[in-house]
Amino acid sequence: MSTGVAAPVSEEVKAVLESAAADGTVVEPDCLLAEMTTLWAGGRADFFAEPNSEAGLSALLVACRERGLLVTVLGCGSNFLPLDSGVRGLTVRLGRASFTGIEAAGSRLKCGAGAKLKNVAAEAKRCRLAGMEFLEGIPGSIGGGLRMNAGAMGSELFDVVETVRFMDPAGGVFEMPADSIEVDYRSCPLLKNQIALGAVLNGEPDTAEAIAARMAGFAERRWGSQPKARSAGCIFKNPKGIPAGKLVDELGLKGASEGGAMISEEHGNFIVNKGGATADDILRLIGRIRERALSERGIELQTEVQIIGGEERDD
Repeated sequence: MSTGVAAPVSEEVKAVLESAAADGTVVEPDCLLAEMTTLWAGGRADFFAEPNSEAGLSALLVACRERGLLVTVLGCGSNFLPLDSGVRGLTVRLGRASFTGIEAAGSRLKCGAGAKLKNVAAEAKRCRLAGMEFLEGIPGSIGGGLRMNAGAMGSELFDVVETVRFMDPAGGVFEMPADSIEVDYRSCPLLKNQIALGAVLNGEPDTAEAIAARMAGFAERRWGSQPKARSAGCIFKNPKGIPAGKLVDELGLKGASEGGAMISEEHGNFIVNKGGATADDILRLIGRIRERALSERGIELQTEVQIIGGEERDD
């Protein structure tokens, strides 16, 4: 989520934001974001903060709104590419304890937005709840997973979501049942301009052995086809008629490089950082793939990875 307009970095703004949060939140100016992404590429945020509470987050949004500052939510950085030119305004990550909890109650798990999907899968297994095994292999958080309706192994997160709790740009908190929220393939439009705070997931009782067997099977399939090198997961949404990875393979682009970035030899829908890759390297590769797909196959690929910074992008 991004709102507002760009504003210069300053100690005065840092002080105003920390005072507004009023919960001990530290605001870090000129923060390198590359180290917070799984691609290890990209520029700096004008400001970065991990709020200590929902009230602190709400106050930060209000303060940013008053000052015309952009607000961007980072998540775990697994589906996130900050431009080399940087990300304006305040970048927020919900990584503190108040946002990462997972509470079991019967067949339900109440999960904070910062809870890692693999931890949710592990807790579901411990509670003998089936239906969430596919989450184990997705390197992200509940918040990011909700925003993009993350999926793997033929399942999507909203398949198991019962309710979603979120915060609007003005800092107001709301909760909605999942069946009243529009979701698409790798997209939840509601959360494009709202911040997910958490969700209640609903599982089905099963034996620990059956759940463990499915998780092991999913892991074997994943590591047999996906690269172990640094990546952001799938770069493109699958177009109709053909998986994006297969399309890239058929175009003969596996192994193609730009600077420190390379299209994975294991899976054509992954771009990996061989070492020292910049966001520009990765964007050039994305551009090459899109151009070839359009010119040779008439397919217009859409990015699944969130490209953040500079001018607002929505492709």
